[in-house]
Amino acid sequence: MEACRPAADVDVARIASLAREMLAELLPMRGGALLAAREARPEPLEHAYTELLARSDVRVAVGSIDDVVVGFGIVEVEQLRTGDRLGVVTDLYVEPDARSVGVGEAILGVLLEFCRARGCMGVDGRALPGHRATKNFFEEHGFTARALVMHHRFEGDEAPTS
Repeated sequence: MEACRPAADVDVARIASLAREMLAELLPMRGGALLAAREARPEPLEHAYTELLARSDVRVAVGSIDDVVVGFGIVEVEQLRTGDRLGVVTDLYVEPDARSVGVGEAILGVLLEFCRARGCMGVDGRALPGHRATKNFFEEHGFTARALVMHHRFEGDEAPTS
């Protein structure tokens, strides 16, 4: 049976492992290399996720099947210049074999409720171009596109250079 709950310190190693799986899945996709270089959390991930768990403006949630954690999600509440609050889903991942059974929906529900309870005016989520499953998932849960980020690459592949 699928379930979802706020993450605890004992979940950090599993969340870090899932985050590495998520990045490996996204890396070969269009926009994945730049996402990894710009938006992905830096190693050591265990440290990054431990810090997030301690923040009151962040909800880290884990989803499970039969008490085995198979997914996680993170939402951060941002204070806008207008004084409004915006929730931003920065991470949402469920292992491929555990998809389409309600785990992702349960995680998203916990994240949305966290934002609603904190008075957010809305919640943003991100999908890479061409990642149709993620786009569809968000749309099925009431999300609509509000902006597109356009990128012009100069030369070679998308991977950033030093």
